[in-house]
Amino acid sequence: MLHPSYVELMDVVNKDVQEGEEPIVSSRYSIVMASSKRARQIIGGDEPMAGTEGEKPLSVAVDELYEGKVGILPSLED
Repeated sequence: MLHPSYVELMDVVNKDVQEGEEPIVSSRYSIVMASSKRARQIIGGDEPMAGTEGEKPLSVAVDELYEGKVGILPSLED
């Protein structure tokens, strides 16, 4: 089992969304894409903002997202 779960990550990302507004993420796919993009940045040399030494980049990326140290920007499509 993953911790945090997809539902917990979606709640963290959408915490500042007001009632009646469109959520920033509404699917697990969005969480997976954001986490994998951040993990690639860490692999590419970006400094991790969370996690401990020796953790895999994807685990660090998920921790950063869960702790609110990185965010997902809402889509500007309209």
